[in-house]
Amino acid sequence: MCALPYVPNLDSIEPGLDLLAEIQRLRKERNAVILAHYYQEPEIQDLADFVGDSLQLAQAAQKTTADVIAFCGVHFMAETAKILNPSKTVVLPDLDAGCSLADRCPAETFAEFLKDYPDHEVVSYINCSAGVKALSTIICTSSNAVRVVESLPKDRPVVFAPDRHLGRWIMGQTGRDMVLYPGFCIVHEQFTAKRVAVLKARHPEAKLIVHPECDASVSRMADFVGSTAALLRYVAQDSAKAFIVGTESGILHQMHKLRPEAELIPIPADSGCSCSLCPYMKLNTLEKIYLALRDLKPEITMAEELRVKALKPLERMLALG
Repeated sequence: MCALPYVPNLDSIEPGLDLLAEIQRLRKERNAVILAHYYQEPEIQDLADFVGDSLQLAQAAQKTTADVIAFCGVHFMAETAKILNPSKTVVLPDLDAGCSLADRCPAETFAEFLKDYPDHEVVSYINCSAGVKALSTIICTSSNAVRVVESLPKDRPVVFAPDRHLGRWIMGQTGRDMVLYPGFCIVHEQFTAKRVAVLKARHPEAKLIVHPECDASVSRMADFVGSTAALLRYVAQDSAKAFIVGTESGILHQMHKLRPEAELIPIPADSGCSCSLCPYMKLNTLEKIYLALRDLKPEITMAEELRVKALKPLERMLALG
């Protein structure tokens, strides 16, 4: 009989428990490190030992000496930490914290897709499962994607997966043609040129800064296109007093810290919903972090054969710096 998936039992938390104090106690007792993505809730970013984008978090996971990694992000990020740290316990506060982009590219589907391109190098965005990583030549993040693609031999054709918008942006930056897998992020897909045009008309003084997962019609309008970390650096260093921000709005917390006097204007979703918030990223909570450190569950595990196959393209990326 298969074991039932672990579900955090919030009712097991004593009423009135000081969650921050208990997380701090357990962090010390477990020799644990808490890693958090920029898209997490502000209170999670503030308690984390390290906050970063996908590349920075992969590098932090690779370097940590902790026995336990509590990964406050989404499933593929915690998987990446486990691939890099097979002997460590890696916990994800909520196993349902997935990724729409990764989910659109199951390993089995991607393997079938690649059959049409047997002689191609395969560059996969880190927002993918361990199974997809194992099928790849090298992994990239939005921070290093251009450098990764440029590191490949010029005479080799390339498949890029799973984000078609990031892939198209890289093509524009490098001048290199690539076969693009047709995936996208549900957050960045919602930002449209029409919405952006309205905001730019209302805020003509604001700089438009967007993530390369946005559609090309949005990226072409931008003053700057870059990864989450690059967007933060831009806000910190640019003299503008207002910024229209085209990425998951969790990043505004760090931007406010860097530029408390600046006006930060998130692009609303074209559907009218609150889709600039990733529903998966927001599944992690202080209560679930406490339970993950208390119970060391839900733990990320994978077959060693798969881990080893997925490790090679990850290490190839990290070797580029």
